[in-house]
Amino acid sequence: MARVPLLHFLVLAAILIAVRVHAQPSPDVQKRISAAIKAAANETNIDYTAFVNPFIGTDNFGDVCPGASIPFGMVKFTTDMTGYAPAGYVTDNTQFVRGMSPLHDSGTGSSLGTYGNFEIMPLLCPKGFDTCTTKLVDRERFRKNNTDEASPGYFALTLDNNLKMEATSTRRAGLERFTFPKGSKPYFTLDLANDLPASFNGGSMNIDPEMGRITIGGQWGSSFGPGAFHYQAFACYDLLNNGNQTLSEYGVWTGDPYGLDAKGLGQTHLNLSVDLIGGVYESGALFSFAGEPETVILRVGVSFRSADQACANAESEVGTSTFEEIQAQSVALWNERLSKIEIDVANTPPNVTELLYSSLYRGALTPNNATDETQGVFENTTSFYFDSLYCSWDTFRTFYPLMTLHSPDTFAQIVDSYIDGYRKNGWMPECRANNLPGWTQGGSSGDVIVGHFAVNYHNEAAALGIDINELYAAQIADAEVNPPEWNVQGRQVDVYKEFGFVPFAVLDTASTGRQTREGSRTLEYAFEDFAIREVAQLLNKTEDVATYTNRSLFYRNVWDPSVTSDGFKGFMQKRFSNGTFAFTSPVDCSNNDKNDSRACSLQWNNVVGFYESSSWEYSWFVPHDTAHLITLMGGNNTFVKRLDHFFDAGYYLSGNEPSFQTPIGYHYANQPANSVDRVRDVVFSNFDITPAGLPGNDDQAAMATVLTWHLLGLYPVPGTTELLVLSPFTPKYTVHNAYLNVSTTVTVAGFDPKSVNGTIPKGAAAYVQSVSVNNQTLASRCHFDFYDTFRVGGEIVITVTANRSAVNSCGASVPQSLSTGGFASAR
Repeated sequence: MARVPLLHFLVLAAILIAVRVHAQPSPDVQKRISAAIKAAANETNIDYTAFVNPFIGTDNFGDVCPGASIPFGMVKFTTDMTGYAPAGYVTDNTQFVRGMSPLHDSGTGSSLGTYGNFEIMPLLCPKGFDTCTTKLVDRERFRKNNTDEASPGYFALTLDNNLKMEATSTRRAGLERFTFPKGSKPYFTLDLANDLPASFNGGSMNIDPEMGRITIGGQWGSSFGPGAFHYQAFACYDLLNNGNQTLSEYGVWTGDPYGLDAKGLGQTHLNLSVDLIGGVYESGALFSFAGEPETVILRVGVSFRSADQACANAESEVGTSTFEEIQAQSVALWNERLSKIEIDVANTPPNVTELLYSSLYRGALTPNNATDETQGVFENTTSFYFDSLYCSWDTFRTFYPLMTLHSPDTFAQIVDSYIDGYRKNGWMPECRANNLPGWTQGGSSGDVIVGHFAVNYHNEAAALGIDINELYAAQIADAEVNPPEWNVQGRQVDVYKEFGFVPFAVLDTASTGRQTREGSRTLEYAFEDFAIREVAQLLNKTEDVATYTNRSLFYRNVWDPSVTSDGFKGFMQKRFSNGTFAFTSPVDCSNNDKNDSRACSLQWNNVVGFYESSSWEYSWFVPHDTAHLITLMGGNNTFVKRLDHFFDAGYYLSGNEPSFQTPIGYHYANQPANSVDRVRDVVFSNFDITPAGLPGNDDQAAMATVLTWHLLGLYPVPGTTELLVLSPFTPKYTVHNAYLNVSTTVTVAGFDPKSVNGTIPKGAAAYVQSVSVNNQTLASRCHFDFYDTFRVGGEIVITVTANRSAVNSCGASVPQSLSTGGFASAR
């Protein structure tokens, strides 16, 4: 969910909802996508980028960045808006445009935003240099309604004074193109100090008029971590467009909201520290071009190492290429990424095609590949470096398991980055924001991420640059070494091991951390221990398997069988070190909680015991041992009734990760048809192809990837090789794994497009009758293994029927659980 303090978020939401007028992007965006989907039915060389709608999630607090980027690009060019806009851009037309900048995250929550460094704003200054509106409050402008444009590798917006702003990108650089009204003199203001969260901590700017280059460097504060942490960033703006543009005037400016508005024509240097008494001067460059050109093109490079590196990035990645050439390169990279999953476009409902490819697109926007751009303890590392890991708690469930299907090479690079965190800091990162440690949420969820890689790709690990033994050592460090401060890395291990759960109000003399989330941290720690157990099993570490099997069952220690809510008995609760439970209502922090001011996130006064969730929600979180959870809840019938109530009473939160697996929970109670019904309802009740088409924050594409799994008719069990089988929303798709050199085609025999609906109509075939893999019918229609399917390639046929009652069982085994002998051996 969004990383915004709850009370702050509610106030923001109330203000924005009260004034919001939804300004959609240009209607041409949807028209173009619909036409492309229709035309693709008769095409063989398909442009998959044409199906992508980058504006999905740019409203309804989805925090999606629609800016120009390449897959996992470090830069994402988009406009920065006033108001709540963590990703820079929002559709809300009551908000002003501040400028366009190259650094953004996508799908991450922050009260004040993240990045937005190096904003540039085109200006019309008919009365000359000294009259230009350089300060934020003066230069902010509305945009023209329904003119916003975006597609993979491209972004455009037109201001209400008819100035058009466009951008395209490489990994660390790009081109910005500005179109001015005919007969006007182009002016630009380029910021040194302003960024979205107003976190400037000092920096400098230099103008070289002969070379036509502006270099900027400074320090800024983390968007999701301790305020004492600061990162450095640099930019290089080349102004002359390979000699096709001529500078006219140039200089610097500085200002504040209280009367300071000073400009220095011909001055070339700014060197500013933080105003220690409080506040930061706004400051930057101001320049114009000779000859009244209608189009101005600026080359931009960024770096986290130095201004020279930023310039080198622009020179090597863009060079003298045209805007159209860079855009074409970006489109090619996106097509390579998106075509890893190819569907039967002609026979798939068009909205499903758009939802799927837009989700696959967002699933490759982050984390940001900042390799060779490292700083701090990672400076000059020889490992890959990925940044903006917001956060492992969000992404271990669906984001990395989806990458497992088709991109083990990219997955290995990110795993290398996680392991390098252990090498440099002693623990793997949980969150890494803006090159800095971020807040931990569930513990050390990186254990599950690297564990998922290990169990699925241990055969290829060495060739992919991963030492499985070192990977395991990183997991063990998270599980056994108590950090001095578990707010930002590792776990509160010592007391967890001592008591078998994370105690509430315990004396902990070995480490510091915010004493909250004891219930949810126990559940997450236990699942992280299960992921370690799976790698220990892979490495034949028998004693460790026993240790971490036992610790993975610690979830049972926070189950209070005496607590009742809505007629159901037994809920997870936080617990004192003396063994007694510290009761909080299971309703607290749910949608049904009447206390709107209750703290439910990382606040010190979150006393509920759970992170961004209620006990109603977190009490389902035992992915590795659901069979025993069913026993705790009173057996299959009660479990199913309780699941039904969870959804029907409004406790389910589609936009919250602990809820992700609950729609498929019916599989474990041997009622898979119920799962099919729930997933159809979840998709159509919470996702669509509009800017408000996400159920809140995309959470670094956690929402994008859970939706992708639903549309493909599968669901992963993180940290394992098991995949749960549902009913695809498309009649046929092929997953290409270029590294393994295999392709796997999933065909839905009997597919009925009428079944692709929030409520499956009577008589529509949607329920799984049988599953066959390479002509062998499986005993169970509820699950299969990655090693038997997508690793070897071939044909999977999911046969569906309208006869729901006849197939509302798994036919043989339900998905695996530890307590019933599941996960007994490594593949």
